[in-house]
Amino acid sequence: MLETFHKERIAAASPDEIGDCLEQGRIVYFPECPVSLPDDEDLDRLRSELPRQLKFKNVSYHPEADRVKGLDENSSIADLSYRALTKHSQRVTEFLHQVMPTLATGMRVGTCSFRPMQECGRNLKAHASNELVHVDAGAYGATNGDRILRFFVNVNPTEDRVWTTKGRLPDLLDRYGNAAGVRRGELGSLARGPVDQLRSFLIGAVARLGAPLVTVLDSSPYDRTMRRFHNFMKDSTAFQQNMEDHEEFRFEPFSAWMVFTDMVSHACLSGQHALVYTALVRLTSCRHPDLAPLNILREVA
Repeated sequence: MLETFHKERIAAASPDEIGDCLEQGRIVYFPECPVSLPDDEDLDRLRSELPRQLKFKNVSYHPEADRVKGLDENSSIADLSYRALTKHSQRVTEFLHQVMPTLATGMRVGTCSFRPMQECGRNLKAHASNELVHVDAGAYGATNGDRILRFFVNVNPTEDRVWTTKGRLPDLLDRYGNAAGVRRGELGSLARGPVDQLRSFLIGAVARLGAPLVTVLDSSPYDRTMRRFHNFMKDSTAFQQNMEDHEEFRFEPFSAWMVFTDMVSHACLSGQHALVYTALVRLTSCRHPDLAPLNILREVA
């Protein structure tokens, strides 16, 4: 599942090689982060101060509102967090357009976060926990079948970030779809009906009036179905304890990796201090749309 790209392989890669790996459900791993990071002094400040000043689960830059959430506005680290996260978002976006131009066409840049807490033993509620294996769904408003891409960097100078997976969405649906209520012939149409269209219209109007973050409340039949499967995975003790197809990865300090997190199940078992960039990749930009979760669910339906 892990596809490693050293600097030499990045330089020699064809325009669609990295994108095709992502669409095929691979974790694209960079032993050395391919984008510039905040300087050492800024990273030291972020690592030392953010855990003490954190208000929410993470500190995140929201481009639609051009603001950082997770800290008090008068925080001593707020300006640095804004500068570091906006710059990192720009660098990753530029890198993605460079190395996978087809897949990045029309890509919508989402949040860029710093995760300053130790993931092991964080004791969050199940649906918020990174320690429980899941596929991403429903946290970004209505994706309508567009793909959730995440680019991670371990910025801990001494500690690996440890991940686990139980496999890709198609296999998971085959094994657990019935238990999750995602049954063949019972999903109905995944197309957006009048109610969904009206919701999107009203949410869009409110966003244009000055509340852009309200867009996360939007939804669609596809997103609700994916959220149902996400919640089943996190709520099921039997699923979490089943070690069949369990695979672990250790990401060393200052390495990076990216993956379609709506396709590859994942959890972070341990690790502190990571940068996490999120983007929505247009389904129309995919070279292999048949491998996308929307079309996989349509086959299930």
